[in-house]
Amino acid sequence: MTASRLHLVRHGEVHNPARVLYGRLPDYHLSTAGRGMAAAAADHVASLERPVRALYSSPLERAQESAEPFAERFDLVPEVDIRLIEPTNVFEGTQMRRSLMNPLNWWHLRQPSVPSWGEPYSSIAERMLGIMNEAWDAAPDGDLVMVSHQAPIWITHLRVAGLPLRHDPRTRRCALSSVTSFERVGDVWREVAYAEPAATGGAVDVGAV
Repeated sequence: MTASRLHLVRHGEVHNPARVLYGRLPDYHLSTAGRGMAAAAADHVASLERPVRALYSSPLERAQESAEPFAERFDLVPEVDIRLIEPTNVFEGTQMRRSLMNPLNWWHLRQPSVPSWGEPYSSIAERMLGIMNEAWDAAPDGDLVMVSHQAPIWITHLRVAGLPLRHDPRTRRCALSSVTSFERVGDVWREVAYAEPAATGGAVDVGAV
């Protein structure tokens, strides 16, 4: 048998008073509000009344902390997988608006379709679908939860929908602690649901591109 549904969950709000683009930098943890958002995401998945059999997480602290409510609610031990991690980008550790005002950084924007500022979108799609397929085939039944980041989840959405991977990061439909759900029929993935169970008004959401 294989899994029944796979939920890609974005982490909650990060404590980031300096509003830097943190990317893969260590020691960026959930804020108090972010922990509440993660709990709301777990509550939402539980409300679907579907058995969750496996839990995966990006290795970054904010994702592992966002996986904790799922681990508690479904009595699971999260498996950390590097393929769920945030993409690399040259603006990591900076304030994005300030970086874009510097003409020396404009070179990094020369090919937004790649993108030229970080990990290629095609690479993100390949690694995400790789872990999704592997986990799907390994599951005896039930649902899977994977806690990841905005860019990987949105790129997965675009690839599954057959849309161009090039996009404006400001237009992503992937709110903090959102849940994007997929099913696979044969070898074909399809998106079946999207939910924003957490209240995110006023949240700081400037961590990646």
